[in-house]
Amino acid sequence: MNFSDFIEQGKVRKGSPDSARIKSLMETSNNHLRFLKDQKIDNISAASILVTYYEALREIVEAVCLKDGFKVYSHEAFTYFLKEKGEPVIALKFDSMRKLRNAVNYYGENVSINEAMAGRKDSVELIKEIKEKFLDEEPKGGSRK
Repeated sequence: MNFSDFIEQGKVRKGSPDSARIKSLMETSNNHLRFLKDQKIDNISAASILVTYYEALREIVEAVCLKDGFKVYSHEAFTYFLKEKGEPVIALKFDSMRKLRNAVNYYGENVSINEAMAGRKDSVELIKEIKEKFLDEEPKGGSRK
């Protein structure tokens, strides 16, 4: 499977870049990260924290897709998008986070404290790397660095 398969299936649509939506996604991701920064990970909070870190990461990947003019309706398509952007390691880490999030949201699985802590570390690092590589606009003013 590749990214074009998702386009053919209607799970991704090609359009124009959407700078307002990109800005909004970046702000929302930043807000999630600010909220999560001081949250304590324990047995009760681990799953919720992991899911929210995934959302912050997904929002940044979605912003990159929108910058390239793609509206994505399948989280799995983000993995293939990242691979086609020449980022197989980022794609693999993103997909691991997606699968953990799906296990929580769709199958009611628990997340250990260690999994949530690893998810926190990976998400923060991936978000930083993706922004540096693909998002050259600041979320608040839309000005270049």
